[in-house]
Amino acid sequence: MASVNKVIIVGNLGADPETRYLPSGDAVTSIRVATTDRYKDKQTGEMKEATEWHSISFFAKLAEIAGQYLRKGSQVYVEGSLRTRKYTDKNGVEKYATDIRADSMQMLGSRQGMGGPPEDGGSGGGGGGGYAPRQAPARPAAAPAQRPAAAPKPAASNFDDMDDDIPF
Repeated sequence: MASVNKVIIVGNLGADPETRYLPSGDAVTSIRVATTDRYKDKQTGEMKEATEWHSISFFAKLAEIAGQYLRKGSQVYVEGSLRTRKYTDKNGVEKYATDIRADSMQMLGSRQGMGGPPEDGGSGGGGGGGYAPRQAPARPAAAPAQRPAAAPKPAASNFDDMDDDIPF
């Protein structure tokens, strides 16, 4: 019979990512993500919360992306698998820790507070729900009689002429 070791986490970072590099040159980024379960206490009828903290490790290119774009408070979706490791603490006691080794990651939430290029030329911004290019701000619609004659456009790319049929 086959087995499955699959984890899906959606939560918020408790601190900025920590990136280090292996002797091979590969990046390793570690984050701590909080997930909160809300439930109704059966005895009191009161709403309660239970927060769980998860240690997640990213490797190679995914580690570089996570280290560059994630920040404390960022909401993130992570898929991966559980890994249990054994270590000895500073008192010589053997302990076990279960971490998540990430296979994929998706940044969620707003673009605020994430690293990367700013939207408006100021500081901050970037990240968000993916790597889609920025969209140009919407232009107000003008009456057809007010539209100036179209000037020839330079052929900078194949996409320059795509909006010629759209009235603005």
